[in-house]
Amino acid sequence: MKNKTSSEHSEQTGFINWFRYKYPDVLCFAIPNGGFRSIHTAKILKEEGVVPGVPDLFIPEWKIFIEMKRTKGGNVSKEQKAMIEYLNRIGYTAFVANGATEASRKILDFVKEKK
Repeated sequence: MKNKTSSEHSEQTGFINWFRYKYPDVLCFAIPNGGFRSIHTAKILKEEGVVPGVPDLFIPEWKIFIEMKRTKGGNVSKEQKAMIEYLNRIGYTAFVANGATEASRKILDFVKEKK
């Protein structure tokens, strides 16, 4: 039987569903910065200020950025690594999460430390 790894999309969707259930009064939103686009659309987005490496999710109240990856096989680009380092250096919390479970654990740890 072939081992199936969930897609980044399904992991991010799972995390968002959990987060909105667990913290209904805390905003978490996606930053649709990735994906495949036509050259024309990519040019327009770049002109409008899209920057490579910006993480997938942002929780403004807690100043957290999350770069979602699937549980196995998701690669972090050099732009993503550089952006996460930059965001952490200027006072945000930014991390990579390999799957919804890891992202949820990191959020629970953050909330526990915050108290």
